[in-house]
Amino acid sequence: MPTLLGFCVIDFLWLSLALCFLLAFCVHRLSRYLPTGCEHSKLYILFQDLIRYGKTKGPLKRDHWLRVFDIPKRWFWHFYAISVVWNGFLIVLSLHMIVWGQKFPSWLTDILGFLTTGGPVAVRQVPQVSAVLVQVLLWVHSLRRLLECHLVSVFSDGVIHIVQYIFGLGYYILLGLTVLCSDPLIIEEGSPAFPLLSQLRWYHVAGAVFFSWASLLQHRSLVLLARLRTGGSGTVETLAHRVPSGGWFELVSCPHYLAELLIYVSLGIVSGSHALTWWLVVLYVLFNQALAAQLCHEFYTSKFQSYPQHRKAFLPYLL
Repeated sequence: MPTLLGFCVIDFLWLSLALCFLLAFCVHRLSRYLPTGCEHSKLYILFQDLIRYGKTKGPLKRDHWLRVFDIPKRWFWHFYAISVVWNGFLIVLSLHMIVWGQKFPSWLTDILGFLTTGGPVAVRQVPQVSAVLVQVLLWVHSLRRLLECHLVSVFSDGVIHIVQYIFGLGYYILLGLTVLCSDPLIIEEGSPAFPLLSQLRWYHVAGAVFFSWASLLQHRSLVLLARLRTGGSGTVETLAHRVPSGGWFELVSCPHYLAELLIYVSLGIVSGSHALTWWLVVLYVLFNQALAAQLCHEFYTSKFQSYPQHRKAFLPYLL
């Protein structure tokens, strides 16, 4: 299959997703300049319905037929459950290859072969420490988020579009495959048990430390959000939206979205500078989370007249 500039299928896929969300972000920001009445057009409402979820859907005047496609936002935990199972399975397969020299199943090899068309070629792919670390950290991230959905977060009756739900399920499946695709191919000779520990470099440690800090930032931000709806005993007292405060909420409206970006940046550091594919994933997460944060920020500023004016939506002092 022909490629452009050395990009393979998986690279084009993530770049396309990143550009789609960048376009959605720009269109939304420019929509405030639309002529009066355009905000009531069916096309505009459909666009907003596809990019909004949860509390940000509230101000949108939707026709009844659009509500047929609503899925409870609390079903977010399905995404992380899929990720824990799927990415845990891929970790087992990688370890079997490293320790016992077993090959990936033919169906997985075919998928990876299609996604990496145009990429580097080698006699045999042996998972390296970068890929294994990213797999493990991604699994840890998914497990933490799954537990937070059940034990920390307090969901209201907010909804997401069924298209967003299906996309979220496929996203974490594709993410696991992307880790394997971004693993550089090397030729192994001799023992199938490749010495992973001998490959450890400073950026692996730095990335893991950064991942831990970003994960803690996200967890603390989610705890602060949950406390807006719970009492001192932890019982839910209200499902109303309130102005968040404390921690990084003093700088941005959505530090949990910022932390999500930083988590993916940390995985990019672990991957190494050669992992172009993963940095395209980071680019996608940047635009995706920026759009979600902008919508939340607009909700807060429109609902609460006393909302702090110095807060940015996503990036401190910038956006």
